[in-house]
Amino acid sequence: MQYCSTRGGVQGWDFQDVLLSGYAPDGGMFMPETLPTLTPDTLRSWSSLSYPQLVTEVCSLFIPIELIPRADLDGLVSVALSGFAVPGVVSLARLKGGLCVLELFHGETLAFKDLAMTCTVRFLDYFLRKESRRAIVLVGTSGDTGGSAIQSARGLGGVDVVVVYPRGRITLVQEKQMITCLEDNIHVFAADGSSDDIDVPIRRLFSDQELVKQHSLMSLNSVNWSRVMVQLAHFIYAYLHVSGLEQAETGAPLPALEMVVPTGGAGNIAAGCIVKQMGIPLCLVAMTNANDIVHRTVQSGDFSMATNVTQTMAPAIDIQDPYNMERVFWLLSGRDGALVKGMMEEFQHSHRHTLPEALHKQLSQVLTAGAVRDEGIVETMQRCWKENQYLLCPHTAVAVWHHYHYPPTAGVNRCCIATASPAKFQAAVQKAGLTLDLPEAVRALDKMSTRYLALERGQDWGKDWECMLKQHIQAIGSARQRGVAYYSTVECN
Repeated sequence: MQYCSTRGGVQGWDFQDVLLSGYAPDGGMFMPETLPTLTPDTLRSWSSLSYPQLVTEVCSLFIPIELIPRADLDGLVSVALSGFAVPGVVSLARLKGGLCVLELFHGETLAFKDLAMTCTVRFLDYFLRKESRRAIVLVGTSGDTGGSAIQSARGLGGVDVVVVYPRGRITLVQEKQMITCLEDNIHVFAADGSSDDIDVPIRRLFSDQELVKQHSLMSLNSVNWSRVMVQLAHFIYAYLHVSGLEQAETGAPLPALEMVVPTGGAGNIAAGCIVKQMGIPLCLVAMTNANDIVHRTVQSGDFSMATNVTQTMAPAIDIQDPYNMERVFWLLSGRDGALVKGMMEEFQHSHRHTLPEALHKQLSQVLTAGAVRDEGIVETMQRCWKENQYLLCPHTAVAVWHHYHYPPTAGVNRCCIATASPAKFQAAVQKAGLTLDLPEAVRALDKMSTRYLALERGQDWGKDWECMLKQHIQAIGSARQRGVAYYSTVECN
């Protein structure tokens, strides 16, 4: 199994190379050069596996045993997924009216990011220890990714984690999950601007090959292929348990499953598209909030940012630059790196692009999409509670809204992805007129000390804090070489 860039400039990398990187050197994103096919017999043989066992089987398709022997892979995944709050790691809630919700939020930070992040960090630590190396991880977050990266990597000797979050645009729980971590290897920055604004200078830092090489700079955003790879498992898990596969006769066509996915950066929907190309008949629905670029792209081919990122009740998907759509475009264009390179460079320059007609046709055949405003989120949370006494987070409500307004096709089962716990979004719960009992871990955040550094807006603030971030990264690397804690050398908030 080898990997290439979506922009055609890199081929023949192995999993370790891809894991220990961010964007490809040509600015693209890494993808497998070939995708394995999942046969009906394979799927049926997987139907009795636990979730960790399924993750291991999926990962083994993309990580050669020469890099991680199977026994080591079993152990890494088992340890990574051992700290979840429910015995099965994930859970299916089967509610009234055929509503089925796949709960992916039972990890330490109460968000689905924990599933792939914990595994990816274990893989990273495995390779770094083997080679006695260090790495600096640079993460931009719209809320959940940063906390998950921090909790997964805190205290690891070979990794420094640098997280940048959009100040004032995430919930207090999301923020406190990041700034209350006082481990020496965790470095948190509060930046003016939106999460999309943050992505621009971060992408430029990853294009600085001297910086990347000098400090082993890598990403734990879903830019990193390993994150997307592990997320394949929850689409397959849902298919095995919701599609009706067990009742289907041997030799009959595989039953379809519709999966409704709250969509921001599009890492999850990209994983769904990959699983579909691997042979599982998924009907994918990408649901957005008012930041509806993915919806518009599917509906009309208009892959263009709005002027501003709208702040909504579902902040983790307040994104106008769904960077994982590049992976989707690459798959659906027949792996045409030159086409994708031209499209994405135009989009990054002008923030606008109209999909070629053939590509838009392919996309609209693979994806359905919709967009929900805050009023719809509130109505959905209220209805789900009234009918089921089941509390949705606002992001999950974006998916469930589709279920309430577009009944599933006859004979096709449906599953909505629940990406986070409502405990992370107390203001949204209150706005819906509902209440919840906060977990002790969330209540404890209010009593904990905090630490972060500020990246403040200047005249050319993107460039300004790109330079500041670069200086911090270099200083973190220098402090590690001297064997001192970086935070002893700077003044924090």
